[in-house]
Amino acid sequence: MHKILALLSLLLFSNAAWAEPLRITALGDSLVQGYGLPQDQGLVPQLEHWLNENGAEVVLQNAGVSGDTTAGGAERAEWTLSDNPDGLIVLLGGNDLLRGLAPAAARANLALILQEAETLGIETLLIGMKAPGNYGLDYKTAFDAIYPDLAAEFDAVLHPDAFAGIAAAVGGDPAAAQAYLQDDGIHPNAGGVALNVAAIGPAALQLVTAIQH
Repeated sequence: MHKILALLSLLLFSNAAWAEPLRITALGDSLVQGYGLPQDQGLVPQLEHWLNENGAEVVLQNAGVSGDTTAGGAERAEWTLSDNPDGLIVLLGGNDLLRGLAPAAARANLALILQEAETLGIETLLIGMKAPGNYGLDYKTAFDAIYPDLAAEFDAVLHPDAFAGIAAAVGGDPAAAQAYLQDDGIHPNAGGVALNVAAIGPAALQLVTAIQH
């Protein structure tokens, strides 16, 4: 009887250890940090909830810093990954766009982050940003190409547009989009985050699958 109980305990312990949630770090700027939102309504908590609701046992760690450019993210990458998470989500580039920084520099910075993750054997989801048209077609073409190019180069999962959820809901109407943005007209409100999370979710599930295989 004691042997049977001991075996059951061992099996239960093993299953509990096997079922430990995956740790995924989200590296980014204010969109990741949750600027202007209640603590439970930012991208990280909403995406964690979405993933768990959709069958993925995940704990998301928030490594978002408001105001960060891709350069800031690259500087933090090694330290951010020092606890060896199971996966990495990268969402950077918005502040590069706001400042009109060179696409080539953003590409190089994001490549450094992805290279660090690859070196450590950490699967990555890269979330893209779409450049506005006010910098000209050449700038937009160069910037928009960064994310699919790097995802292919580093075999990362790609979600091409951080604002895809809002864009789909409003059909590209900037006026209608204001209902899903905070007063600054830049950062999503809680409802906007929910739309974006629903769009990001399938790619995040791909990341979970990549980690598990």
